Amino acid sequence: MKKLLLSLAFSFGFLVVIAQQEFHVFPKDHTETPGSHLGNGSLQNPWDLQTALGQSSEIVNGNDTIWLHEGIYNGRYSCTLNSTIENQYITVSAFNTDKVVLNGNVESTEQQTLKVRSKRVIFQNFEITWLGEFSRQIDENDGLKAGVAGINHLIGENCKFINLMIYNNPGLGFGTWKNTGGTLIANCYVFNNGTLTPEGKGAGEGVYVQNNSDTETRVLKDNIIFNNYYKGVEVWSATKHAKTDWVKNVTLDNNVIFNSGLPSNYRTVDNIIVATDDRDGVNIAKNIVVKNNILYHNTDFKSNVINGDAASLTIGFHKGAPVENVLVDNNTILGRNNAMRIAYAKSLTFTNNKIYSGYIHLFSLSPEQWNFNNNLYFTKKGSAFRRSKTEAYTLKSWQSKINLDANSQWMSFKAFDLDPVLDITQNEYKPNTYRVVVFNKKEEDVVVDFSNYNIKEGVTYKMRDIENFNAILKMGTTESSSKISFPMTLNNGNPHKTLDNFGVFIIEFQQDTKQEIIEESEVESTDGKKDGFFKRFFRFLGF
Repeated sequence: MKKLLLSLAFSFGFLVVIAQQEFHVFPKDHTETPGSHLGNGSLQNPWDLQTALGQSSEIVNGNDTIWLHEGIYNGRYSCTLNSTIENQYITVSAFNTDKVVLNGNVESTEQQTLKVRSKRVIFQNFEITWLGEFSRQIDENDGLKAGVAGINHLIGENCKFINLMIYNNPGLGFGTWKNTGGTLIANCYVFNNGTLTPEGKGAGEGVYVQNNSDTETRVLKDNIIFNNYYKGVEVWSATKHAKTDWVKNVTLDNNVIFNSGLPSNYRTVDNIIVATDDRDGVNIAKNIVVKNNILYHNTDFKSNVINGDAASLTIGFHKGAPVENVLVDNNTILGRNNAMRIAYAKSLTFTNNKIYSGYIHLFSLSPEQWNFNNNLYFTKKGSAFRRSKTEAYTLKSWQSKINLDANSQWMSFKAFDLDPVLDITQNEYKPNTYRVVVFNKKEEDVVVDFSNYNIKEGVTYKMRDIENFNAILKMGTTESSSKISFPMTLNNGNPHKTLDNFGVFIIEFQQDTKQEIIEESEVESTDGKKDGFFKRFFRFLGF
């Protein structure tokens, strides 16, 4: 009996450590259970959002979940949640399949809709935006006085931002700043964020990235970032005379980034830039990985158009801060005249990439520390590699004189084409959902084969165009061939949309019936914040 009691005591202590508390949040104006600062976080007496996001670690800590219930949360919010338990996260998520929208279009002096000063917190499955009418013009008199970001993550390592939609914010989409190493940004849609400066130029990046940690890597993975008013992703610092370095240890993996700058009516700009503007060689972009990304700017490939400014990837910026230890591997880089620019790079690996560009624009050369190989270049002229105002190289002379790209190929831009299916990525956090990226130079529909993804015949699906996400583009049922046709002619003359040669789609397959039953059971069991653990514990004991 004594051994049994000891065993039960041990089990009880272990379960206390891993116990998960569940808290609930509702909008303040909810008709039945409005959230309140006087609530206790239970389903019957929920918190409002700001109260939930301001809880101390004595109340909400690692392994706990804060459920956001359906509705529009009007306001600008500050999150100071912190998990003090190593490797355990607080989760802030939409409840079940509820549509949760944080609307920052309110009177406020805060410079972002969601400000995060948190450690080990997961934010997932909700939207951050501005609803209703508002000006995009920075104007001290009648317009915006300053841009307002979607999310600014200011302090706190090892947070995760998953399956968020960050869009239509009049400013930066997502700022992930230097004191937030170890952050993961995955499967997010970041689009149509930004403003117009008083001069009429576009401002507001999709994602602005920094990192001062020597041990924690910043990762952006599987995101879709498009149609922001300025650059897509800036791994960057504009500080000219830094005392320390804070643009390092960043990985950009399997993102789709396109048409950056397009909404501003000014010009298309970099989908990715990796650099700093430091003048003293202190804050140098280093240890950066750019791999498996698809970068695109509107270009009429059918008519072999290549003129015009449309940079897709820029490496380096100022000669005082040449990048170090940067890897660019297995990317598709499509633009126009200067789609690929290498400004100042001390050590650079550039391998297995496909590039469509007027030429490869080089500001400087450091071939003794560069590794270029297995690339496929499509350029306007045979002298594909151009060093500013000095030299131009064909691939053959580039190989012989500079000793780079031994196994690479060059072809005329007129011969450019790609496999029609550029990417199929299953959402790690929503296994029935897939991102599909397709290309067709002739602007014809693309048939995609899902036979390798174990999707059964007779399963229903919903297809959405990422640029018109709220509308269901197509519904259907899988056939024995597992092939589904994706339509390409969706532009309809819209100057702010991709041309009909490129498309990014989200396709969601019907969940298995057994899984739906499990989820319904889980919904019924979420009835409070603390007693759930004790009920589970006593059930475990057999009572």
